Amino acid sequence: MLTNIPQVKLGIVAVSRDCFIIDLSERRRSAIVAACAKDGLEVYECKTTVENEKDMLKAVAEVKEAGCNALVVFLGNFGPETPETLIAKNFDGPCMYVAAAEGDGDLINGRGDAYCGMLNCSYNLGMRHLRAFIPEYPVGTAEDIAKMIGEFKPIACALIGLSQLKIITFGPRPQDFFACNAPIKGLYEIGVEIEENSELDLLVAYKAHANDPRIPEVCADMAKEMGEGCYYADMNERMAQLELTLLDWAEAHKGARQYVAFADKCWPAFPEAFGFEPCYVNSRLVSRGIPVSCEVDIYGALSEYIGMCVSGDTVTLLDINNSVPASLYEEDIKGKYDYQLTDTFMGFHCGNTPACKLCADRAVKYQLIQHRLLEPKDSEPDFTRGTLEGDIAASDITFYRLQCDSEGVLRAYIAQGEVLPVKTRSFGGIGVFAIPEMGRFYRHVLIQKRYPHHGAVAFGHYGKALFEVFKMLGIQDIAYNQPKSLPYPTENPWA
Repeated sequence: MLTNIPQVKLGIVAVSRDCFIIDLSERRRSAIVAACAKDGLEVYECKTTVENEKDMLKAVAEVKEAGCNALVVFLGNFGPETPETLIAKNFDGPCMYVAAAEGDGDLINGRGDAYCGMLNCSYNLGMRHLRAFIPEYPVGTAEDIAKMIGEFKPIACALIGLSQLKIITFGPRPQDFFACNAPIKGLYEIGVEIEENSELDLLVAYKAHANDPRIPEVCADMAKEMGEGCYYADMNERMAQLELTLLDWAEAHKGARQYVAFADKCWPAFPEAFGFEPCYVNSRLVSRGIPVSCEVDIYGALSEYIGMCVSGDTVTLLDINNSVPASLYEEDIKGKYDYQLTDTFMGFHCGNTPACKLCADRAVKYQLIQHRLLEPKDSEPDFTRGTLEGDIAASDITFYRLQCDSEGVLRAYIAQGEVLPVKTRSFGGIGVFAIPEMGRFYRHVLIQKRYPHHGAVAFGHYGKALFEVFKMLGIQDIAYNQPKSLPYPTENPWA
C-alpha cells in the first residue's frame, strides 16, 4: 500500500465567453463528467461557469470547498482569456486546460470556437508566467477529454506530491561517489524541502529503539514476506529496529510537509556500526511508497518518488552497472528478442529492490563486495548480511532520472524498455535490461551529459507522463533514447 503519495481529487470548471451561449459550455462539461464516470474516473463538476473574474473567484472557492487538489479548466466555447487563466493563478494545485471539439450541434448556434480560444488561453498563461498542463492535442469530444483527464491524474499526483515532499538524508556521500552530486538549489526550485543529518544522528535514534515493543510484530511480517529459509532469523530484530527508527524519524521530522523520502549512507561504516546491511529494510520501505536511496543519492530518492506518484506502484534505484557478456547474449537473447548486444546492460544494486519485483527465489543474503572489503578473508559473513538478492522479474520498465548537475542546472532523461526473462548468473538485486538504442543513449546522453551511475526504475511504460511532469517542473533538457533516424547533436555521423 503506497501511503506516502497523494490521493488526487479532480474537479472540472467550464468557462464561457460572454458573447457565446453559456449553455453550450455547461452541456459539454456535463458530458465530460459522464464520460469520466464511464471510465471509472471520479471528477467533481463545478456548477459555477466562469464568464468573468467574480465567477472565477466563486468557482475556485467552490472546488476548494469540495476538496479538489487538481483542476481541469474546460473551454466549452472560445472562453474568456483573463478569468480562465486567473483560475490557475488562484487555485492551489495543478491545472489542465482542454477545449471542446465541434460536432455536437449545428455550426451556427452550436459552434463554440474553443479551437481558437485555446490559442488565446495559452498566450495569456504565458504572459502571467503560469505553468499549466496542456495535452499534446487538447481539443476533443467528451470521450476524448475523459481520456486526457485520466492521463492528467498521475501527472497531477506527482506535482502535488513534490509540493509537499521533504527528503531526509543521513550522512555525506561515500568517497569516490561524488557523481551523486546534489546541489540543494535544484530542490528548492521545484518546491522540495530537505533535511540533512549525520550518520551519528541515525545511530543514536537506532539505539533508542532497542527493545521497542513493536519489534516482534515487524519481525513476524519480515518472516512472512520472505518465507522460511530465505532470511537470517538472528538478524530480523536488528533490521526491524532500523525500520521502526526510520518510520518514526519520518513522522517526527515531516514538519510542514506531508510526504517523505530518505537518502541514506549505507557504507562503509554503516554495516559495522549497526551490525547489518540496510538494504532489505530499504526495500520494505520503498514497497510502501517511502523511497530510501543508497549512497545518499538525493536526486535518486527524488526520482524514485516521482516514479511512484506517476505509476501508482513501487519502484527501485539501480546502478547502470555492467555490460551483458557476449556469450550470455548469444545463448539467451540473440534471435529470441529484437535487441542488439549494445541495447542490453545489467541494472544492479546490493539489495534494495522490493521483494515483489524479484523472481520467486529471492532471499536475504550478504553483500559480496563489502564482505571482501570489510570482513576477514574467507570468513563467514557477519555484519555484511542484510541485502535482498535475486534476479529482477521480467517486466516493462522506464529508466529515468531527474538530476541537478554540477552547474546547478536541472536536467532529466527517460528511456523505456524491459527487463528480459534471462537469468543473470550474478549476485545482488540484478536484471538484464534491454532499451532500444541503449548504446547510443549511453554515450550521447548518460556519458555526454555527465549523469551519475544511478537510475530510477518504474515497472511499466510511463515515459509519456514523466515527460509531462518534467515539463511542468520547468526542465528544459529532457533527453530520451532517440531512434537511429534522429542523431544526437554530439553523434559522429561517420562513426
